[in-house]
Amino acid sequence: MPFYEEVVLPRILSLTCSAKPFGELRKKLIPLATGKVLEVGMGAGANLAFYDAEKVDFVWELEPSEGMRKAAKKNIEQSPVEVKWLNLPGEKIPLEDCSVDTVVLTYTLCSIEDWGLALKQMHRVLKPEGKLLFCEHGTAPDSNVQKWQNRLTPGWKKIMGGCHLNRPIPAGLEEAGFVIDKIESLYMEKFPRFVGYTYYGQASIQR
Repeated sequence: MPFYEEVVLPRILSLTCSAKPFGELRKKLIPLATGKVLEVGMGAGANLAFYDAEKVDFVWELEPSEGMRKAAKKNIEQSPVEVKWLNLPGEKIPLEDCSVDTVVLTYTLCSIEDWGLALKQMHRVLKPEGKLLFCEHGTAPDSNVQKWQNRLTPGWKKIMGGCHLNRPIPAGLEEAGFVIDKIESLYMEKFPRFVGYTYYGQASIQR
């Protein structure tokens, strides 16, 4: 078990993702989840507190990192919804076609190696009437910020668990067959602009 990746990095990410600006976006997004939910890349379980137990049957949590699963233990114990583990990366979702009502993505696509394949897997398991809720950082609209995102990504991903600063989130969703129904974007407060540009909203699928 690499000490940095499984012990140090999970603590860094847990502290970062529990910051107030992240929590404000989670409060807007996560309560919209309904039915059987698939959360890809649960991390330390920061979303769990925001699920509406009256609307959600249970949550499949897909998190390949043992360190992150350990970091999530407390949040799982306090979760208002039932949690079921899926111990595989996003590119290999072990669920049947059209078996999920809601897919949840929060700050996950940046670190999945083949994020296009992972999105196609999410498209496959989502029901025709289902929805994908997303909150992801990615390519900023300002050219000077994009320049720094491109320059920094090679080194950044080595120390931040594969995190890419410059992924075009809306384009990636559409290429995987999703239709973006609602989307907003902003620079996160108190974060450097190169890492803080965030897209959040809701998408559905094309069959």
